[in-house]
Amino acid sequence: MSNHEQKLKDIKSDLLGLITNAELEFNDFNKYVRFLDPFFNKHFAITNSVFLKCESEILLPVKKEPQDHSIQDAISWAMIEPYFFQNKAVRKPVLLEGYKKYDNMTDAILLQHLNKKPVGILLIKSTAEWQAFLLTPSFEQFLLLLTDFMYKVDCITNEKTNEEHYRKLFEITDLFHSTMDVDIILENMLMTLQKQIPHLKVNLILSNDQDRELTLNVKLFDYTSERASTIEAFVSGELTFEQAADLKCRMLNAPIKGRQAIYGILQIAGPENYVFSGKEKDFIRMLADACGNALENAKLHRQSNRLISDLQLINETSHRLNMKMDIDEMFVYLKSQLQKSFQPQEVCFMFKERGQLKLKQASDFFFKDAARIYTMYIQNRFETTKDPVFIADFSRQVNQPVTYNSMMAIPILIKGKIHGYCVVLHRDSYFFPFDSFKLMQSLIHHSSLAMANTILQNQLQEMVDRDHLTKLYARSYLDKYVEQALEDYTKGMFFLIDIDNFKHINDTYGHQVGDEVLVQISKQLIAMVGKQGICARWGGEELAVCIPNVSVAYAKEIASKIVEIMPKTTKPQVTISAGLITWNTDEQPIFKSIFSQADDALYQAKNSGKNRFVVYGE
Repeated sequence: MSNHEQKLKDIKSDLLGLITNAELEFNDFNKYVRFLDPFFNKHFAITNSVFLKCESEILLPVKKEPQDHSIQDAISWAMIEPYFFQNKAVRKPVLLEGYKKYDNMTDAILLQHLNKKPVGILLIKSTAEWQAFLLTPSFEQFLLLLTDFMYKVDCITNEKTNEEHYRKLFEITDLFHSTMDVDIILENMLMTLQKQIPHLKVNLILSNDQDRELTLNVKLFDYTSERASTIEAFVSGELTFEQAADLKCRMLNAPIKGRQAIYGILQIAGPENYVFSGKEKDFIRMLADACGNALENAKLHRQSNRLISDLQLINETSHRLNMKMDIDEMFVYLKSQLQKSFQPQEVCFMFKERGQLKLKQASDFFFKDAARIYTMYIQNRFETTKDPVFIADFSRQVNQPVTYNSMMAIPILIKGKIHGYCVVLHRDSYFFPFDSFKLMQSLIHHSSLAMANTILQNQLQEMVDRDHLTKLYARSYLDKYVEQALEDYTKGMFFLIDIDNFKHINDTYGHQVGDEVLVQISKQLIAMVGKQGICARWGGEELAVCIPNVSVAYAKEIASKIVEIMPKTTKPQVTISAGLITWNTDEQPIFKSIFSQADDALYQAKNSGKNRFVVYGE
């Protein structure tokens, strides 16, 4: 057996020893590469070598030190492949001459099987022993043996690495499935990455529709300010890379995506010349996908709970608003509901009264001049459209700094027309999620229906309570009012009026003029009584006035003025006769008798010459 054959036999033995070395455990390719140094020193007196491992068409130098995270230059396989066209063992390619770290290297050995991707290239500083062995027939067997060894190591370490990655992914996925807490999901994803790639910087960018309960320091995705590669990853759902010269880093963007949507971007940055390995990219992508699915499940769970809560809120609000509340009470209740549900810093309800928008319920801010920029913006919008307003950053709309940036404004539609609006504000941009916007729309829509019903009921009640011709209260309303006044007040007056010779007016001038006289007298009564009490049409040409909580002297005074002014304010001129009844603590009439007593006094006034009033009992 020749010396070279014996050397080959020893090499086989040593490589077999490396394969069976329990310390290596087949979990780190770099460990095997480090063990090649003493191997080559033993057999060929080679003391310096570098292994360039092929990763996704890129050759990367294997690091000698486990904690070495320095970035070394990557070399394109396509650029260096032609140097090995004829032989797998050649002098150092000229392409490598520009790399200082390879200055001491003299030879290059390609480790590649036919029609397979190369496992790598070994650079060595040649020795006499190496040159002598290179010329022997045993070299081809050695090269085949070393290539087989490195492929075997690469295959097994890949399996071990993948197994470790999948184990970690299984553990983290199992944790994801055990919680619906978004904070826990994101925190554990970041912790896993920090353990796996501690030498790289990790940033988390979440889409704007995420919940606001997060306690982690995350960035919200903003199309207007994000980098092009980040937007591309968010839109396409694929990994993107960028050589960010301005940030002096190499950046990877991994979309956090579920089955229905993309929920954010996992942005990982390394030094400028860093090359992400295939294993790193696969692990990051799978982890981001697992996180995306977990976020989606948590989001759907929260959405389900929120929908139930929203339906309960709408149902409760609709039920309360339909419990015979007046418009003002509705606004008070709605304001409290909005504050409880959306946590705005400012709330305002504007509502039309007699064709003019008026503040109904609003926080103090809306009574200040600073609020005009918001109210005018909304009113201008609603002059041209009925669409609700959802603005995440109001300062961009008006091109100036503002106090409150987040805004939601919903029109109050009654019979298809804008009858007012509701607006909520918050200082923080992007404070209100879109789900809140949709809920507020539903809430105001249902409230608008309740308001429309209340307005219609008020109009119908007004038609029942008012006399169509004179606009005075009807007899039925007067009866209730007088009965309540007798219960609530210890003093007051009831004044029953009859127009003198009214039949003569109708016969002489016609019933239309008679109606005009009734209207003239009614307007005068309303002007004189005001809000002290009410005026009503008793029937035909008879009218009535009830004013509670006034003294006998005041009752006589106003009665005298009413009788005195009527001839001066009617055309054709008419006079009136009236019966007055007053009550106090000493004389409290019975409800059923007050009308008959007033009628008796009126009868006396008629019989004593008309154009006067008579006080009952005097």
